[in-house]
Amino acid sequence: LTVALKDFIVAFIGWFVLMGRNGMRVGDWVEIKGVSGEVVELNMFHTVLLETGNWTDAGHPTGRRVTFTNSFAIEGHYFNFSTSGQWLWDELTVVVPYGRDPHAVADAILKEVTEATAKDSRQAEDEWRRASRGGQRGGGISVQPGIAIRPDAGGVGAQIVVRYVTRASERYSLRARLYQSAVQLLAKRDSG
Repeated sequence: LTVALKDFIVAFIGWFVLMGRNGMRVGDWVEIKGVSGEVVELNMFHTVLLETGNWTDAGHPTGRRVTFTNSFAIEGHYFNFSTSGQWLWDELTVVVPYGRDPHAVADAILKEVTEATAKDSRQAEDEWRRASRGGQRGGGISVQPGIAIRPDAGGVGAQIVVRYVTRASERYSLRARLYQSAVQLLAKRDSG
């Protein structure tokens, strides 16, 4: 009987894990077994997501509802981006045309990104430190934006890549604002 009811029992125990402090709630943005989405149902034996693709996709619902038995909470792992894991690293890539000083453009873009993400960076750093074992001081956690200047793939100009921390839920709106600022910066430097 135990062997026959194994899946039922593990799913039921998984529900208790999901209801716990480090579990999930309806409305959370999660990834289970490689499928990302918003939790729309959390029942005693199964969890239903409205799929949005993985965190690198556009984050718009695909329209598919994906159901998992709650055994994933016991037998595997899941990521909940609505808890302290709401922070993620994102990138902004800007191509600087040939003849322009990529270092001056990179400095201006880095300044803009640093100002735009300062408040969130401090909060993410604080949360990550608290989440680390014992709230270590120093601990190597740095959330300062980083920048790299690379040759453009076409060999004509340079490519600037800026990495920064953002909230998962604000990722696309922040990236759009930063791209708009970068375009305005490039246009200003072209006219000036």
